[in-house]
Amino acid sequence: MDDALAAHIMVTAQRLARAARRVLRPLRMGYVVHGFGVAHAHLNVIAQHDPTDIISACHVDAPGGFTVTQDHLTPPTRVASEAMAARLCYALQ
Repeated sequence: MDDALAAHIMVTAQRLARAARRVLRPLRMGYVVHGFGVAHAHLNVIAQHDPTDIISACHVDAPGGFTVTQDHLTPPTRVASEAMAARLCYALQ
């Protein structure tokens, strides 16, 4: 990824994080950049309501490591997702 595209992605993420902060009122906003395999990247913007909202292995005391799973998360309904999207779009204006 060239520098101009990387900068554009980060500036866009900051803009989204500011809007999410106004809507969600978290303690802080966090970013996770990742991608593996084929040439691509993800930049996740995360509302952190608690210092452990982005978990690191350094915070876990588990023999043999740990597995992160979504098995115990209830996904939002389509209506709830669309309502949040509308709130974020409004905050971006």
